[in-house]
Amino acid sequence: MDFRKIIVMAALLVGSMHVSKACDICGCGVGSYYLGILPDFNKRFIGMRYQHKSLTTHLGPTGNRTPITADETYESLELWGAWNFGKRWRAMAILPYNFNTRHVRSSGQTGQKNGVGDIAVMGFYKVFEQAATTKASKLLVHSLWAGVGVKVPTGLYDNGERASVSQDAPNNFQLGTASTDFMVNLAYDIRLMDLGLNANVGYKVNTENRHEYRYGNKLTANTLVYYKFNIKNRVRIAPNAGAMYESQTNDVVYGKYDVAQSGGNSLIGVVGVEVNVGKISLGGNYQAPLAQDLAEGRARAGSRLLAHVSFGF
Repeated sequence: MDFRKIIVMAALLVGSMHVSKACDICGCGVGSYYLGILPDFNKRFIGMRYQHKSLTTHLGPTGNRTPITADETYESLELWGAWNFGKRWRAMAILPYNFNTRHVRSSGQTGQKNGVGDIAVMGFYKVFEQAATTKASKLLVHSLWAGVGVKVPTGLYDNGERASVSQDAPNNFQLGTASTDFMVNLAYDIRLMDLGLNANVGYKVNTENRHEYRYGNKLTANTLVYYKFNIKNRVRIAPNAGAMYESQTNDVVYGKYDVAQSGGNSLIGVVGVEVNVGKISLGGNYQAPLAQDLAEGRARAGSRLLAHVSFGF
């Protein structure tokens, strides 16, 4: 095995976290999909995921709260699964049900939107998987998957949200985007015995919906370091930690006007754990923003939580 090839591949994927300079805002709201470390499975799995995200919008020009500042919470319960076909092909699907809540402190107004979100379907191809023994007699394994996907407009899009606010205001408080969007993804994993590194890079191309609104294209990249503890060959526990970078260009309305309070970038710290007991996998992580520049400073992201349980069969 050419170990220089392994080092270069890892460097390229980790380094790609910084290639774009510009989130839906910071992964909150409509149309966001996070993969991370997948559950352990051989043939296929099905499971549930829960995500909780918070976002403060309509801030003043210096990031101060204003009479219209809103505290928004985005929760989703997702049915997700994957199926391996042969040794190189994999299909994956995510079916979300969203719970959105918005509260304006100054007026006491509260709004809610609950319903099915936009379904995403992805296909992956295993570019390579290689294993070798180092000079110190340690097992080194690495693999690379490449994928493409489509997000279909199954969630409700409320065009009245745009009519009730300034044209420069964010448009995140939706269940769906009303657009068909496309995704590409690279997933690389390298492991020396029980110590590993997992890197994912994804790019989402959004199209204009029937209301002449197009969400900005989005880059998401994350790198996690993990260590697998094997307890009596029955339980595997893998704590992990790393960082995620998200970047999105401005939304566009009527094909030519940028929405000022949209887009931006954020760097997020991630810490979590994955547990596998037989065919059952469960885990979760906590994501905290380390740095952010969102919607020209008019929005601020809070921390996020993710939890999942799945069954391999």
